[in-house]
Amino acid sequence: MKRILDCDASDFAQMDGRALVKSIRAAEGRTIVAEVIAITPPLFPPISNAELAASFGADLILLNMFDVFQPYVAGVPVEEASQTVAQLRRLIGRPIGLNLEPVDADAEGLEELLSIPKGRRAEKETYEQVKTLGVDFLCLTGNPKTGVTHRSLIQAVRTAREVLGLETMIFAGKMHSAGVSGESGEGIVEASFLKELTAAGADVVLLPAPGTIPGVTVERTAAWVKIVHAQGALAMLTVGTSQESADPETIRSIALMGKMSGADLFHIGDGGPGGVAPPENVMAFSLAIRGRRHTYRRMAASPLR
Repeated sequence: MKRILDCDASDFAQMDGRALVKSIRAAEGRTIVAEVIAITPPLFPPISNAELAASFGADLILLNMFDVFQPYVAGVPVEEASQTVAQLRRLIGRPIGLNLEPVDADAEGLEELLSIPKGRRAEKETYEQVKTLGVDFLCLTGNPKTGVTHRSLIQAVRTAREVLGLETMIFAGKMHSAGVSGESGEGIVEASFLKELTAAGADVVLLPAPGTIPGVTVERTAAWVKIVHAQGALAMLTVGTSQESADPETIRSIALMGKMSGADLFHIGDGGPGGVAPPENVMAFSLAIRGRRHTYRRMAASPLR
């Protein structure tokens, strides 16, 4: 087993979810996850946004707004839609994950909530479809205005683990309120929720990075990370509030505060032009948490290695 810092495409091809967890843990807080909106036209056609983010240092690519029943990633040419994920993996040589949203029909909204298509909902039928697509990890979370709650996340993780087994790495948690009353600001996370989420089977717990949500400080985040680690899970700090398109100095500040909080993975969201963070911000984040050596290696490594 290699730490993810040293992994090439051929290494990733041999990893299941358990091996990927170990590889990330061994990297000691130096893993970058870049989220991209799958359906948005590429920032620089014909290269897909996923390829762009990977080329600027992302270790893992997370596809948002990807419908499992209508697979499509803008800029990724395929003869059959079912081969979309496999083709993207061939192009970038990195693990690929999908967002699914465990919508709570009884959620009390802070605002008018959106209707989410079935192919993006976290349900047993979509989990079965995920297995056929061959993704490397599944992320259960909520986009803005979707009504994803703590209780719906916990149940979604349980069901996903039952369907997917241990082979698929499961991420779960909230980057922001997802439009839910009582689960915003300092109330976005509670200790009991973190413990239930990991007990349900989450390998990685999403937490907002310091400075991305009102009241979320380094001290508060560090306390949450300690709880997650005590349960044997990994912690991923997220930048999902459009600050991913801020200036590089802001990105570096958030990255270093996240590092001080003890996170294992760092997520940079899709809130930039074209459904991807400005690529220079992906690189700035990477440089801040692991320096030039590992950033340039990840940027330069061919998917043929």
